[in-house]
Amino acid sequence: MKIVIVASFLNEEWCLPTFLGSVARQSRLPDLLVLVDDGSTDSSGKLAEDFARGRPKVIVLQRPSRPPAHDRLAEAGELKAFQWALSHVDLDWDVVAKMDADLDLAPNSLETLEQAFASDAALGMAGLSLSERDAKGEPVVVASPLRHVRGATKFYRRACWEQIGPLPEILGWDTLDEFVARRSGWRTQSFSVPGGETVHLRRVGGHGPILRSFRRWGICSWGYGAHPLYVLLYGFILMRQRRPYVIGGVNFMIGWAAAAVRRAPRADASIREALRRDQLARIRGRLVRRPLVDSPPQPIPGVDE
Repeated sequence: MKIVIVASFLNEEWCLPTFLGSVARQSRLPDLLVLVDDGSTDSSGKLAEDFARGRPKVIVLQRPSRPPAHDRLAEAGELKAFQWALSHVDLDWDVVAKMDADLDLAPNSLETLEQAFASDAALGMAGLSLSERDAKGEPVVVASPLRHVRGATKFYRRACWEQIGPLPEILGWDTLDEFVARRSGWRTQSFSVPGGETVHLRRVGGHGPILRSFRRWGICSWGYGAHPLYVLLYGFILMRQRRPYVIGGVNFMIGWAAAAVRRAPRADASIREALRRDQLARIRGRLVRRPLVDSPPQPIPGVDE
């Protein structure tokens, strides 16, 4: 099985050496590691070039510098960089991964996922269970449904990718991909790695001011077509269960409403309709079991940046 990793970065000199070191320590090395400099102005590009030197299975691709933006994640730049880089890969790959550069991978990560793909022909997308460091610096596992594959580690089987890709380059793409994959008959799952933790070095919502992150999450919900009832209920859950609580949940709903007013880019209508039916079914199921607002915190689709 040939595995390609594509990792894009933009001004991430603070975390790139840790990520590269964790890739080099893998018990199963990638067949190709593609490092995409997405217009860095710090030393990230040099760090990548130094790492690639003498490693024939590592290449560095350079994208032009981008003009300054109020929120660099607002236009799905990481997905654009991934799909652009994938078009430059000549290797006949079986599995391709879109990975963030702010990760410290457990040593057996690639070996674990290779075994998962090899043992389950229906597995179309896979990822790693992630931890974040608490105030004491200890890794704490981030709660997430088993079928959810977080944006920081997206592994696609080739046949699955050829069915769902290329993905629309909009906020919310990292919910659309797994929904469309499951709709096409594929399984999606995140896996824990035996004997180690994969640590997300930047906490969820860590790109810029936290309230801007909440608004961006609302825009994600608009992009993939969340049902208004889902948006409302999830906003109330955030008000109770995720810091900064009330104001955070309000900003989530403001982000969705603002995207609706300006008619921000969205997924195709057929996909939105199918996804809404799925959300309503899950809401009904949750209400039958217990009140939705009493559910434990769940990851917000599209918030993995």
